[in-house]
Amino acid sequence: MKNLLICGALAAFVLSTQAAVADHEFYIVQDAHTKKCTVVDTKPTTTTTTVVGDGTVYKTRTEADSAIKTTKICTEH
Repeated sequence: MKNLLICGALAAFVLSTQAAVADHEFYIVQDAHTKKCTVVDTKPTTTTTTVVGDGTVYKTRTEADSAIKTTKICTEH
């Protein structure tokens, strides 16, 4: 019985962790002063950084890192 409870708790933890990762969002933002683009995992709420382009939300960091290399405003500076 004890092993069953431990396995159940472990399974619940793994599933909740996977759900959190699956819901993660990434944005390409540009610093207003340096004009440098970076990938962040939260939408900016300050005026010092802005979301680049049409505000595309990427599901993975890899996807956002690839997109930053082809985003014109990020490759010009």
